[in-house]
Amino acid sequence: MFRHTKRLLATAIATALATGAVPAATAAAMPSAARASDPFYAYDGSAPLASYAPGAVLKKRTLQYHIVGLPTPVTAIQLLYRTSDAQGRPAANVTTVVRSITGDSSKAVSYQSFYDSLNPQDGPSRAIAGGVTLGGIIANSENLFLVPLLAQGYNVVIPDTEGQTADFAAGPEYGTNTLDSIRAATDAEAATGMNADTRIGLMGYSGGAIATNWAAALAPSYAPDVNKKLVGFAEGGLLVDPAHNLKYVDGSLVWSGVIPMAIIGVSRSYGIDLKQYLNSYGQQVYAKLEHGSLLDALGHYPGLTWKKLAKPQYANPNSVTAFVEAVNKINLGSAATPTAPGFIAQGNGGVVEGTFGNPPGIGTGDGVMVAGDVRALARQYCASGNGSIAYHPYNLLSHVPVAAAWAPEAVGWLGDRFAGKTAPSDCGRIPQGNSLAPEQPSPVS
Repeated sequence: MFRHTKRLLATAIATALATGAVPAATAAAMPSAARASDPFYAYDGSAPLASYAPGAVLKKRTLQYHIVGLPTPVTAIQLLYRTSDAQGRPAANVTTVVRSITGDSSKAVSYQSFYDSLNPQDGPSRAIAGGVTLGGIIANSENLFLVPLLAQGYNVVIPDTEGQTADFAAGPEYGTNTLDSIRAATDAEAATGMNADTRIGLMGYSGGAIATNWAAALAPSYAPDVNKKLVGFAEGGLLVDPAHNLKYVDGSLVWSGVIPMAIIGVSRSYGIDLKQYLNSYGQQVYAKLEHGSLLDALGHYPGLTWKKLAKPQYANPNSVTAFVEAVNKINLGSAATPTAPGFIAQGNGGVVEGTFGNPPGIGTGDGVMVAGDVRALARQYCASGNGSIAYHPYNLLSHVPVAAAWAPEAVGWLGDRFAGKTAPSDCGRIPQGNSLAPEQPSPVS
């Protein structure tokens, strides 16, 4: 079954990424139920949102699970719940629970999507409810990740990790949204079939890995009640130090479009104005992608660099102090070490996807994620007391095919954790990585 799943996943992911060749204008022209106002997403209670505890259920609805706008016989429960945004402010977010027809209340996997978008309409909950958007194609393609989980008796929880304002790349917010989603899904009042004794595994690739790792890292302090339920976290294609990634993809053929997406995401998440540092072309790109998805960016800006977007005096991103401060907040190297066991996979064949960069002190990666950063983080976890870290390198594979190789391994690894088997460890065998020290501001040119 795992071999067949690998083939299906590879096809789905390749198809989803191939649609990046569709012009961004197509997204606005697509009819979509998700573009209509949906009152379910709005908190309209009389009590202040801050008066609710994180994870409190605010609304609930039951609907049919949709794939590309078409209803299926599968039932999904959606919850509006209280959480915290990147700046620590109370926020309302949505998660979806899918019950396994073969399982019970004992185990669940929180699956974090890699929908990667600056448009809230592209969130997985919108796609599940029947919305159809260009960016939502990714969330729809991920159904192939969910089928093996449901078939093996896991209940699946799928949070909108970026929140309702699509705070792209804001790792700490991804983490709180994920942890509070688990709280909501296991709350007795939510009546999802899960409860306080349900054990939880975390799983996510790429953008979903951001949420998975930040949730694991924040759980001991932010959600100790959730942390005690975690059997482990399984992730691949991880963003560790965003400042390194931007330098790695600078000038690449496909992934360079994430540079403006990161600028927009950081601006939005932390309430800072980075447009003032951009030249006229940079501001045009900013406006074009402000509500775009990953599929609006991939392959649309071949050879794009930070320098081409910025005013001459800000050609070095470290000269923008506000940007440096923000990216340091989303550097996993500065976050706490998870206490749950971890399975971390990473590719290092990025030239296949058109990323030829090899910056000093950063090195190569899978086309978008830096391999040396992931090694450094895994080693850091081992050195700081978590001896249950499995690290799987795919040195000849790039970002897209690694997802297909990783998924069945991740499901198998989580299955062993639920079965109570001792977590394997690669500590002591992981090669040296990069420095994950915070970035330092540079003088303006």
